[in-house]
Parts: sequence; structure tokens; C-alpha cells
Amino acid sequence: MWQVYLSGEIHTDWRDKIIRGVEKLNLPVQFSSAVTNHEASDAAGDVLGEEASQYWRDHKSAKVNAIRIKTQIEQSDLAIIRFGDKYKQWNAAFDAGYCAALGTPYITLHDESIIHPLKEVDASAMAWAQTTDQVVEIMNYLINQK
Repeated sequence: MWQVYLSGEIHTDWRDKIIRGVEKLNLPVQFSSAVTNHEASDAAGDVLGEEASQYWRDHKSAKVNAIRIKTQIEQSDLAIIRFGDKYKQWNAAFDAGYCAALGTPYITLHDESIIHPLKEVDASAMAWAQTTDQVVEIMNYLINQK
């Protein structure tokens, strides 16, 4: 069973497309991801007490979220890191750097318009895909040599 971490933008259905493609091929893959509900992610640290400063609220929530993210990346065989064109996904770039530091292979998923700002992230990636179908095809090859 392959463990695949899905990182990146939360405003499109790219995760669902990859999951459906993998299920259609009946690949032995288990997916994990950061919390993709923006409000829930922002509130992850609220259980630790109210903060007067947005900085400290964000800081606590980032640390709580990092427990999940770090653990899941460390347990992954592969990460797919999606960068959308509408928002800057600094967290996804951080996840790519963490994967690179751990030696966890990752595939970036983005269109041509952001090749330049992602040149360092792509340089450490094992592949750059432009579509979810390409990601699924790569995963099929990795698992089934097809």
C-alpha cells in the first residue's frame, strides 16, 4: 500500500480527480492531506485559548496543523504538491522543502504560467505534471510499471 500525501491549494477539486483516477485503476494507494477546510485550519489552535493578536492565533494554529502535516509527510512514500495560479501557496512550498530535506520524492502539479517562481521547487521534484491525469499515469507506472 502506497502512502501518498496531497499538498497544496484548496480551491479546486484536484485532490478528488487524483483519488478518482487512482480508484479507477484500483491502485493500492492511501491518501492523506492537511486539513482542507480553511476555517477549521485557521482555528486549529483556538482550543489553546483566545489570542488578542492575529499573529499568535495563526502561530498556534500553524503549530497544531504542523503536527498532522509533518507526521503524514514523514509516513509518505510520495507527495503530490499542487500550486494553483490564483493564490500563493507558501505552505505547499514549505511542504516541498520538507519533502526534499527528508528525501521523500514529490511531484509538482502546476501550469506553465508559474514555472519561473517555482524553479527551485521543481528542481528538487522527481516530476512536474500539468494535469491530474499525468499524476495518475505516473502513479500507475510507479506501482504497475504500466
